[in-house]
Amino acid sequence: MQTLAVGDEERLFFLSDLHLAEDRPATTAAFLAFLADQAPLCRRLVILGDLFEYWIGDDDDRPLATQIASALRRLSDQSTTCYFMAGNRDFLLGDAYAERAGMVRLEDPCLLTANRLRLLLMHGDTLCTDDAPYQAFRRQVRDPAWQADFLAQPLAARRAFATEARARSQAATAGKSDEIMDVNAAAVVATLDSAGGADLLHGHTHRPGHHRHRVGQRDCERWVLADWADRAEYLVWEGGEIHPVTGMPAAG
Repeated sequence: MQTLAVGDEERLFFLSDLHLAEDRPATTAAFLAFLADQAPLCRRLVILGDLFEYWIGDDDDRPLATQIASALRRLSDQSTTCYFMAGNRDFLLGDAYAERAGMVRLEDPCLLTANRLRLLLMHGDTLCTDDAPYQAFRRQVRDPAWQADFLAQPLAARRAFATEARARSQAATAGKSDEIMDVNAAAVVATLDSAGGADLLHGHTHRPGHHRHRVGQRDCERWVLADWADRAEYLVWEGGEIHPVTGMPAAG
């Protein structure tokens, strides 16, 4: 498992599930304002997936992709190190775009460590084990052969596929219960146990909260990041504590 060591005196910001897209300009504006005004106040910015609503390859020529890469690069060229972990929407984001945006890619999961912290970072979709159709789809699209075949197609074909997949996903989500789309408690405990009883921070479910799970002889904590559908919200780690910060509205 990948490990990321940080200092106890550092300030870290965590966010996920912005789902940036051309038809969500208010969210893009909120994120650009965050990168310019708030993000420079932290030592490390960690993005835990679904930064974009969809990603069809690092050769995507959308102006949005260029705009976000430029803003992230400006931040990383200052004093903030930016990290990115792929989500279920932007799992095809690769080394070329990460380098262009000045981001360091993280594996899923990744263990964040400090003297007073052992925090397992995940996007969170692998914990939703009750959603069998999604897990089957995830295995398909994470297969290297499938990805190579998809990325070999013209941009127009990939963009059409993404549009159709977006519509299918929205229809499938509407027909699923809240319980199926949330994490499975047993999967959470098993994951934390395999990580030596670390605490957990993830996104994906769009259900921000703070939970406790009994793992062996320890009560482990689990933080869930908010999406940016209604407001800009992120978690801050500083002084050994994690707390949420709500910023400007991200929609409207």
